[in-house]
Amino acid sequence: MIPDLGKYAVEVLSAYAASLALLGGLIYLTLRRGRAARAELRDIEKEVGKNG
Repeated sequence: MIPDLGKYAVEVLSAYAASLALLGGLIYLTLRRGRAARAELRDIEKEVGKNG
């Protein structure tokens, strides 16, 4: 059931939407940065393996 938010419904729902958007953005940036770090580490490990 959806609670009755009264005259503050727009403000509350927009705050929820903004929070979800920010969390989604942070998750996206974290995953993208993790992929980049793994790729860079893989390249470094290949270099070290070649130069031993």
